[in-house]
Amino acid sequence: GSHMLGERLGIPAPRRIEAFDNSNIYGADPVSALVVFLDGKPAKKEYRKYKVKTVAGPNDYETMREVVRRRYTRVLKEGLPLPDLIIIDGGKGHLSAVRDVLENELGLDVPLAGLAKDEKHRTSELLAGDPPDVVPLDRQSQEFYLLQRIQDEVHRFAVMFHRKTRQKTMFHSVLDDIPGVGEKRKKALLNYFGSVKKMKEATVEELQRANIPRAVAEKIYEKLHE
Repeated sequence: GSHMLGERLGIPAPRRIEAFDNSNIYGADPVSALVVFLDGKPAKKEYRKYKVKTVAGPNDYETMREVVRRRYTRVLKEGLPLPDLIIIDGGKGHLSAVRDVLENELGLDVPLAGLAKDEKHRTSELLAGDPPDVVPLDRQSQEFYLLQRIQDEVHRFAVMFHRKTRQKTMFHSVLDDIPGVGEKRKKALLNYFGSVKKMKEATVEELQRANIPRAVAEKIYEKLHE
């Protein structure tokens, strides 16, 4: 797969591919994810998650820029291996935003491609080059399957991370202002129940099982059933 992909892109077969995806469902808690594929296989230990810091609201271009900047500033600083190909989720606008960071800020010349999705959320086209152009791909080919796997994987990872972040935010805000419930107890409750719904279904006794003193468990119960 990667051998043919390299040919299509006019680069040596990319052994190390790094792919980014943003997940900002409804613009709350924007997060980004990075997955790494080595020789066509996911290298899960190298996946990274990013909470977007500098961007207010759902601004996809700026989010991409921030995350790519953070990733490769670190790669350069720590002397980590550079990818043979960077794939981002998006079209021409995303590509030029990312290229600008890589080339003009970091002085990197790494092959870059964009993967666009169609309205059914399926891999639709690959964009590469400067200015970006559509790279024709046979949908039955190994390289197309490889791209699809990468795109699915980075999307899955981003959404999963986003759900966790979002759940944590919701969970924490529900428990705000209850005397006796600080960060540590919030964490214990989140770990024990996993969702607000499950916690609401709990009795006072069950709440206590998350290492919560009875008096505090009663307060939590009252607040959840107001």
